[in-house]
Amino acid sequence: MEKIISFIINHLSFSVCAVCVALLLIGCSEKQVGKTGGFVERKNASFVLDGKEYRYVGTNFWYGAILASEGQGGDRARLLRELDKLHELGLDNLRILVGSDGKRGVMTKVEPTLQESPGVYNDTILAGLDYLLQQMGERGMKAVLYLNNAWEWSGGYGFYLEQAGAGKAPRPNETSYPEYMSFVSQFSTNIKAQELFFQYVRDIIGRTNRYTNVPYCDDPAIMSWQIGNEPRAFSDEAKEPFAKWLRQTSTLIRSLDKNHLISIGSEGIWGCEMDADLYEKICADPNIDYMNAHVWPYNWSWADKDSLAENVERACRNTAEYIHRHTAIAKRLQKPLVIEEFGYPRDGFAFLPGSPTVGRDRYYDFVFSLIKSEPTVCGCNFWGWGGEARPTHEQWQVGDDYCGDPAQEQQGLNSVFLCDTTTLNIIIKNTKR
Repeated sequence: MEKIISFIINHLSFSVCAVCVALLLIGCSEKQVGKTGGFVERKNASFVLDGKEYRYVGTNFWYGAILASEGQGGDRARLLRELDKLHELGLDNLRILVGSDGKRGVMTKVEPTLQESPGVYNDTILAGLDYLLQQMGERGMKAVLYLNNAWEWSGGYGFYLEQAGAGKAPRPNETSYPEYMSFVSQFSTNIKAQELFFQYVRDIIGRTNRYTNVPYCDDPAIMSWQIGNEPRAFSDEAKEPFAKWLRQTSTLIRSLDKNHLISIGSEGIWGCEMDADLYEKICADPNIDYMNAHVWPYNWSWADKDSLAENVERACRNTAEYIHRHTAIAKRLQKPLVIEEFGYPRDGFAFLPGSPTVGRDRYYDFVFSLIKSEPTVCGCNFWGWGGEARPTHEQWQVGDDYCGDPAQEQQGLNSVFLCDTTTLNIIIKNTKR
């Protein structure tokens, strides 16, 4: 940059114009770097930021782009308060949904949607994503942005299959999850659906932020592009096509962006039809910079609804075994591992903010301690941040506050709210700078 400025001053008449151009370039350079620092990089099985090891405790903030918008669902005043609080707590790594897909008005799906039909975008959500990244950059925070979803709550697989002519995706709340999973297992072999997704990837990664004028591929506020939220093959027959699709996607992302890390967004072995070899194979892709695993004791029947606090010991034991299976693979591949989703319901399967969280607190404390003892686990994002939200209905409705639980789940089930002081104290203990 200094050479460019020197060239301008030396080769143009030394005038106000030349000085203005030089100052403009200086300003653009400072704006691009800002408080965010440099890009997060991988060095073997570790992350590095600005020459130092980067390890983090973060959270899932899937609704960030919607909250940052000025349209339906937007509340920039709340967004700024939430970001300030997260930063104060040391939660500077946020995992965020780029956008939801499909028509509005579908129960159990996030809205407003970003991609209403292929290539047709809701500009208010794009503006929200731009604003969110700008504000995160000013606070030195990092974003992990996921581009797709295997599940119904943001469209994802089902949306692309519908647009490719595969029929209407079943809604699990109307039919069943096995029926939904059977339908979306087609995604790994449906070339047209994948092509629609690839164009979406090009459109998003090729964006320039309207507030900072920085291309997304040059924005250090982004830590990683993530292929999807919990992408799965959903059948043994689809395993090989699934691995091929992931390789194609990582290759495309790398061709568009040389600066940012790439990850899959996988649940781990659980998300690979319990096939550890498949998980290791997809993570061995040279374009995949780090590994992911998710842990859900209640969803995976390690804890029962009516005895959540009593089942913590079993949940912790199974969690340790599950994470250790993944750290062994991480050591072989020499790649960092991030436990980017883990959660535990409130005692008694309650939903209201401030209701008891004895089981959750014990589980969180265990997971944080376990992660600290594993050098290859370089980060974690608990699920999820509810902040100052106050859910109005158990089933989310338009106009309700967004919290950590997407529209298909009971509102408040896995959210951490500002009034959950015991949980926050455990988080603070583990985010000390």
